[in-house]
Amino acid sequence: MHAHTERAPTHPGAMLREDVLPAAGLSVTEVARRLRMSRQGLHRILAEERPITPATALKLARLFGTTPDLWLNMQRARDLWEQRQAMAEDLARITPLAATA
Repeated sequence: MHAHTERAPTHPGAMLREDVLPAAGLSVTEVARRLRMSRQGLHRILAEERPITPATALKLARLFGTTPDLWLNMQRARDLWEQRQAMAEDLARITPLAATA
């Protein structure tokens, strides 16, 4: 499969927005209060405009009974995918060492 046709991994904010918050039955305001973060900051994560940081991953894991790795692994997959798209031409110009042997 070509990198440009590959579907982007789910942003952790989308999972929060679509699955976690509705299942918890809490408003964004209430979740932000419980996470001790600004409502605007949480909105930016939910809108997929801000990444999950290690600190936010720890807070989410504590609140929702998950692991920080769940959130960080989702973010890492998304970050790598986005970077791979942005660097596709540059990466294509790099000849792997194994190919030169």
